[in-house]
Amino acid sequence: MERPEICHIIAALDRDPQALAECMRLSCDAVIVDQCDTDGREEFDRNGHRIRVVRDSGRGVGRSRNQGLLYSDGEITLIGDEDIVYDDGYAELVTKTFAAHPEADVLLFNVEQSPGRETYRNTDVRRVRFYNCGRYPAYSIAIRTDRQREANVWFSHLFGGGAPYMAGEDSLFLTDCLRKHLVILRVPVCIGRETPRESTWFKGHTAQFFYDRGKLYKALYGKAAGLFAFIYLLRNRRVWLTELSFSEAWKHLTEGMR
Repeated sequence: MERPEICHIIAALDRDPQALAECMRLSCDAVIVDQCDTDGREEFDRNGHRIRVVRDSGRGVGRSRNQGLLYSDGEITLIGDEDIVYDDGYAELVTKTFAAHPEADVLLFNVEQSPGRETYRNTDVRRVRFYNCGRYPAYSIAIRTDRQREANVWFSHLFGGGAPYMAGEDSLFLTDCLRKHLVILRVPVCIGRETPRESTWFKGHTAQFFYDRGKLYKALYGKAAGLFAFIYLLRNRRVWLTELSFSEAWKHLTEGMR
């Protein structure tokens, strides 16, 4: 069987796979990993593309994405979320962009984010480094599958929705890519848009939020975690200071880092 150019992996939570593929407008081979109450495998055809479904009773978005990476048979693996609606021709756009950047192992694409949830917008082509990889969500990531496996890069099971700590599995994945010397480029190419929905993990800037963020910063930055955590507090104080004082937030951050 000829290897597909691209395989789209999607982490879902108790969804009808065929309805989800229709809603997301999938237009390439894909693997949908659906966390639900049963385990099983199935597949169906969508407009000539093979859609495989992995039903998993386990929990954790990192676990789902790792299963998708294991099942991916495309030359390129595009990581997606169930709340993204993709533009017509997005798969061809991804493959053409990789062809234009043979030096890149990972490309970070634009996805139009819901109001109030914006974390990034690529306006040029530029290398992504350790100090700025934390702003990119998992659904912006596309990676050359063979390079991912050669470098042995996977998602953490400790961070993200359904895991012990709230979020950050995407930042850890990109950091691990950089540690394994993979070349990451951001590109000003939009492939879809996010549909508004309630966050599965964010419940406000609570003590737990800062405690978990402290753990994430330690995992990301090691001995420099305190510096990055302090910068984060200063830059975002207008957002979270309505819920906790600066000293309270810093206390929970340092507890997490310890």
